[in-house]
Amino acid sequence: QVQLVESGGRLVQAGGSLRVTCAASGGTFSQYDMGWFRQAPGKEREFVAAINTIGSSIYYADSVKGRFTISRDNAKKMMYLQMDNLKPEDTAAYYCAAVHWSRWARFALTSTYNYWGQGTQVTVSS
Repeated sequence: QVQLVESGGRLVQAGGSLRVTCAASGGTFSQYDMGWFRQAPGKEREFVAAINTIGSSIYYADSVKGRFTISRDNAKKMMYLQMDNLKPEDTAAYYCAAVHWSRWARFALTSTYNYWGQGTQVTVSS
């Protein structure tokens, strides 16, 4: 099993940048494909970005493409989401998620992932 803890969320002005971090423990991090999701109040949790075990395959939601960058450091058991040119509509709780590589198929679905963090709040003011 793997445990995930997000951090780095805070209040930021529109147009600003922020990096949120996901720290993993309790498992072999390099065996897990990873994803970032977000959930705004009153809305369903939605896909943001995903990255495979070695970072060779990366996917983004259309809404963040060109503004957000997902990355990982397997030696440090960390995953990152660099968010640039933030918009008020990016306001949400951001969650990291993990699934063993053998089970990673539909990367944009929440049901694909069986390990989740507790979330970190990102608020973008206009």
